[in-house]
Amino acid sequence: MQAMRFFVDTHDRTKQTFPEKLTPEDFEGFFAKYEEACYAEGVVPLRTHVGYEDGRAFCFNMAPNAEAVRRAHERVGLPFDSITEVTTATPGDMFFKRR
Repeated sequence: MQAMRFFVDTHDRTKQTFPEKLTPEDFEGFFAKYEEACYAEGVVPLRTHVGYEDGRAFCFNMAPNAEAVRRAHERVGLPFDSITEVTTATPGDMFFKRR
C-alpha cells in the first residue's frame, strides 16, 4: 500500500472558492461526486466541516500527496484556497510522543 499523509484544504466564499447560497441538500449531492473523484485519485475524504452561513469549508483528507488532492478537486470543478499537509495533534498523540 502506498504511504498516505494528511491534508486540509480550505474554501471561502469571500475568495470565491465556496459556492454562493450552498444548502445542506446541495452539499450532500455535490459531496457524493467529490467522493468519487477522491477515490479515483487515491484520496480518502475523512471529514469535512462546513459553515453554510459563513461560506467556509475545511476538508480533511488522507492522500499520497497534495497533488492527488488538487486533482480530486479539479475533477469536480471545485476551487480551493489552500492545501496544507498536517499532522494530528490530539491529546492522545501528545501523550504517546512523551513516552
